[in-house]
Amino acid sequence: MPTLICDCNKTMPLDAKSLGRALDEDLTLHSTLCRREAGAFQQAVKTGADVVVACTQEKRLFAELGTQIEGAISPIRFVNIRETGGWSRDAKSAMPKLAALLAAAKLPEPEPVPTVTYKSAGRLLVIGPLEEAERFAAVVGDALDVVIFSRGGSGAQERKYPVVGGRIESLTGWLGAFQLKWSQDNAIDLDLCTRCNACVAACPEQAIGLDYQVDLQACKGHRDCVRACDVAGAIDFAREPVAHDDTFDLVLDLRRQPGFLQHAPPQGYFHLPPEQENGPRALDVVIKLRELVGEFEKPKFFAYKQKLCAHSRNEKVGCNACVDICSAEAISSDKARQQIKVNPNLCVGCGACTTVCPTGALTYAYPRAGEQGTKVRTLLNTYEKAGGAAPVLLLHSQERGQALVEELGRAARVGAGAGVPANVIPFPVWHVASTGIELWLTAVAQGASHVALLATHEEAPQYLDALETQMQVAQAILEGLGYEGTHFSLLRSRSPSDLDQDLQLLARRRGAAPRERARYAVAAEKRTTLELALDHLVEHAPRQPESIALPAGAPVGQILVDKDKCTLCLSCVSACPASALQDNPQAPQLRLVEKNCVQCGLCAKTCPEQAITLQPRLLLTPERKQPRVLNEAKPYSCIRCSKPFGTLKGIENMLGKLAGHSMFQGAALDRLKMCGDCRVIDIYSAENESRITDL
Repeated sequence: MPTLICDCNKTMPLDAKSLGRALDEDLTLHSTLCRREAGAFQQAVKTGADVVVACTQEKRLFAELGTQIEGAISPIRFVNIRETGGWSRDAKSAMPKLAALLAAAKLPEPEPVPTVTYKSAGRLLVIGPLEEAERFAAVVGDALDVVIFSRGGSGAQERKYPVVGGRIESLTGWLGAFQLKWSQDNAIDLDLCTRCNACVAACPEQAIGLDYQVDLQACKGHRDCVRACDVAGAIDFAREPVAHDDTFDLVLDLRRQPGFLQHAPPQGYFHLPPEQENGPRALDVVIKLRELVGEFEKPKFFAYKQKLCAHSRNEKVGCNACVDICSAEAISSDKARQQIKVNPNLCVGCGACTTVCPTGALTYAYPRAGEQGTKVRTLLNTYEKAGGAAPVLLLHSQERGQALVEELGRAARVGAGAGVPANVIPFPVWHVASTGIELWLTAVAQGASHVALLATHEEAPQYLDALETQMQVAQAILEGLGYEGTHFSLLRSRSPSDLDQDLQLLARRRGAAPRERARYAVAAEKRTTLELALDHLVEHAPRQPESIALPAGAPVGQILVDKDKCTLCLSCVSACPASALQDNPQAPQLRLVEKNCVQCGLCAKTCPEQAITLQPRLLLTPERKQPRVLNEAKPYSCIRCSKPFGTLKGIENMLGKLAGHSMFQGAALDRLKMCGDCRVIDIYSAENESRITDL
């Protein structure tokens, strides 16, 4: 795969030889690849192989040049080495990082995943004051089918767009499938109204405006408006509210309070409050509205395995992490089916649900975990091969995070900042909330000295809380194992200058990594990857304690059982989604395989005796992977056949509670002391004896 590098008119001190050695490729350094040396690009494309171009600024130009070459069908990949390091203050030391970025660009594209389809015919609902709504409608009306919903303001007399009004009952849906339900409670029927303004002129209290809505607080009931509208018959104060509903493809909401309160509103919904109606965001919204006509696809970002889900068992809700964190309100509890339900149309792909999911029931599908892991390993291995030391992974979003990194790089070019340090490797992801503890620990196990996440204004507050919680757990594990230094940080940079200061501090945070680098591949299952990371980190740890106490929210730990309360009913065993809690078919025992425990809490919520508590920790002895008895009891033997069928404590508790009940006296009470088989035989024998007696 040919790699084309360019020092952008000699503004970057690139070392083609060192980059080539790291990539096992002979590289030629260009200075004007997008101009006088464009022929080199054309020759590379003619080879038929995939081409990597180390420039993103002229991406469009190179794509156009590629289409002009006969028979050229190979894809062209682009990677930014200029703003991400070539223009930094220490650019001469950045060759290992640049080699790593080039190597990652050579990786195969992510495998296709199922998609979610939206279909929009361009039917737009504009909600807000009539005058403002008509002003926006005039801008997009040539491209979209506009309907206005208004309860206030005055508009033009010319009826260009349908106008409806009333009280909104609900607004739900997404791009191509919004549903508005409202109650028409206005005395004036806007469909019958001719806008003659006779009612406006006749009203002595001026309770009717040019929006043709009656202000009932100002109205004194003279009904002069009704008499003035006698011919059209549009006004009727005795009319009962009429329920209406309609569907729309797009929604533009001009009210101060949005119709959707979640942090990530549905795609196709745009909120433009009054203070933004004349600013740059208004133009951006108009452009996006005009573009959203047709058929659109997005990846289905998640995969769900119900059998691993810790949300609900036996009509008890345990883990609610994904439901609570979703900023799009795309996840809900389906208690009837004892599972969660994810609406793919509302999902925006942030991946926060997969990060907080303790079991891996929800996994991030685009890119897949294995593809993310391959990229991490490629970046770190190439960086090390090129002679780099103490690499820092900087995970950032592909939108605002990427833009912020590039803004910093351009500022550094003109001396307004230091730029991205030589040992900080930018790693674009769809959303920073989509990565979690298993990937971060894997990065450390594979040689990263630090993992940082760049948060901008895109992230919901609950995302940042969850990420910090996970970082505290990961840091506690590494500190407990004796790895010195700080390994994780969450940057909250809002501007290039903020990011510049944060990155200069970040470059000096050098946490210790294992002397031997891990070479395992990231697995599709979250828990498998976490165990691989823990095993490697423990094996090469400077310190080997028996256990490490972890903060609340850790996905590993043990179960503590109050033996005085526990009756060994084993309801917790059937509730456990991870097979951490087990019984013993040979004896009345409750056992725990601590490695499997995800600390979801379903066992504690299921226990009728409230005998279970959780203790987050990481056990490092071999017992972590073996069944350990939490509680056991003497068996209770059947009074008829002597076969054990329960625990002595459990049966005695049951007998004590039912002994005074009228239904359990004499033979009925004795049957409670029998195993299931003997109980049936005894009932059948009693019935036969009764029939013989009757005969």
